[in-house]
Amino acid sequence: MSKVIVIPQVHDIDREMREKLNGHKAKVLWFTGLSGSGKSTVANAVEKVLHARGLRTYILDGDNVRRGLNNDLDFSASGREENIRRIGEVANLMVDAGLIVLTAFVSPFKSDRDKVRKTVGTENFIEVFVDCPLEVCEQRDVKGLYKKARAGEIPDFTGITSPFEAPENPEIHLHTDVQSLEESVTDVLNYLNKSN
Repeated sequence: MSKVIVIPQVHDIDREMREKLNGHKAKVLWFTGLSGSGKSTVANAVEKVLHARGLRTYILDGDNVRRGLNNDLDFSASGREENIRRIGEVANLMVDAGLIVLTAFVSPFKSDRDKVRKTVGTENFIEVFVDCPLEVCEQRDVKGLYKKARAGEIPDFTGITSPFEAPENPEIHLHTDVQSLEESVTDVLNYLNKSN
């Protein structure tokens, strides 16, 4: 089978023009951490502040994306890799649209996060490590996933039977076991203010 050649279409309205209209630069805030660490909670709280300031934002959340775009993927290593690859491509389109994209995904593998960083551009990618000890995440167990994983009902569960490769040099490092939600949000906003 011959390979189809895809030639990108160049449009008259570009990212720079969209950013100018929006009044801010586009970025990807990539929240990564164990299930129950507070990724979605912090991302949601940050978005509320940014939205109140008139910035154009969108949250891509793991559970929501898996209900639609990625509902054909399992949680095997290859399924997780493809999940993150697709999210990276969607985030890249949203950056081109001039948005601040907040993503909340366990994204346990460093190589997958590095690929997203490369896809969206290092200058656009802000890795936010939502760091919380496993035992605290298990105590929270908001969705009952750890209990099921410990019972053997969920295979390849990050932190239990599948590894989590913690970011080595994240742009933002939150400690949600000791920081309040307000403190975590402030840390993210302070970084954004300095990087603009």
